Amino acid sequence: MDAFSEELMGFVQKDNQVEASKDPVPEIHLPWLSQHIQSTGSHGQKGTNFAQTTSICLNFIQEALLKHQWQRASEFLQCYLQTLEDINSQKRQMAPEISLQHALYLLHNGMVEDAYRNLNQAESWRYGEMSASQEKLIKLIQAYRGLLDYYTWSKKRTEVSSFDMDGFATNAATQDMHSYFRQASVNLHEIIKIPGVWDTFVKSYVEMLEFYGDQDGARQVLTDYAYDNNFPSNPNAHIYLYKFLKKEKAPEDKLISVLKILHQIVPSHKIMLEFHMLLKKSNKEEHHKLGLEVLLAILDFSGCTENITAWSYLAKYLKQIIKGKHREWVQEGWSSRKDWWPTFHFSYYLAKKNWKENRILALKKAFTSGILLGKGCKYFMYVSKQGHKIREKSIKTMKKFVMKHNILDSEEH
Repeated sequence: MDAFSEELMGFVQKDNQVEASKDPVPEIHLPWLSQHIQSTGSHGQKGTNFAQTTSICLNFIQEALLKHQWQRASEFLQCYLQTLEDINSQKRQMAPEISLQHALYLLHNGMVEDAYRNLNQAESWRYGEMSASQEKLIKLIQAYRGLLDYYTWSKKRTEVSSFDMDGFATNAATQDMHSYFRQASVNLHEIIKIPGVWDTFVKSYVEMLEFYGDQDGARQVLTDYAYDNNFPSNPNAHIYLYKFLKKEKAPEDKLISVLKILHQIVPSHKIMLEFHMLLKKSNKEEHHKLGLEVLLAILDFSGCTENITAWSYLAKYLKQIIKGKHREWVQEGWSSRKDWWPTFHFSYYLAKKNWKENRILALKKAFTSGILLGKGCKYFMYVSKQGHKIREKSIKTMKKFVMKHNILDSEEH
């Protein structure tokens, strides 16, 4: 596998992770082929014979591919396609999906040129009138072809910027690169108009638009992808738009409006810490109140229980809110958590564990637990006692503030 193939596969595999806690690669349902063929050929003896024949052929193809016997696999694939030629239209219409599956396999193994040829073959397959689902499949095939054009464009862009060329060579390379941009953009633009999750395609298309200075076009693509109600809910769409607007130095109110939606979809996403800081800097009181809820929501999730940045922000913000005479915000946020946060975050066991492993984390949590649960909280009491042993000045300051400002004592008075 050459360096370009490795780079290509790395990009696809990277996008296979959800960026919101997940970044999905374009959502395609391509069932294992032999099962698909058997299900479609299960009606009548003729269908059964077809299913048996194609299933055997597919098994041979799979075996050959797994053993890297490319010539043998190619021969069986030709046999398989010939079988498709010999049966009815329903079976013939399955050929594009099979060709796409084969192309994805080739792509996964770094055989980029072979995958491109296979996609061209799949796109050119025609038999009778196509159904709506087949038209979508053809667009998907074209989109993957566009994605490969994008990778070629990206490779050529690197070559142009990395190598010393004379004026003529640079101009020729630039024109060649632009031709791949045109080919890729046509197909990528078409697929992202269809409701679905198309993260890899959108990112590739936007990167090319930005390169050629079409900021308005790139912004529109990302805005449509994030806000079109016909598309499924997708946190990555809002992350892409936020990062683009942030890079453009868009007004903070616009950034906040994008992250509000992401907060509703994935309240534990790491960008929520940035969201909190934006809300904190805002001049609007409603944003300041939301800033507290954002931090509490992050810490509702088990994966964030030892996020020292979140606890540090929360401890500091609680002090700011209480000094700002908005104790009711704290009481409101705590009301839905008071039955389960004490065990989830503030047990005696966790106090000992946190103090042993990370004293800064323990101090931030102790302050927060004291504000929310009062001076009798087990977590707060344990950490406070450790302060006597090490004569930690910060613990003395923490105890003094908690004794005076915790919301439990204020409710009782």
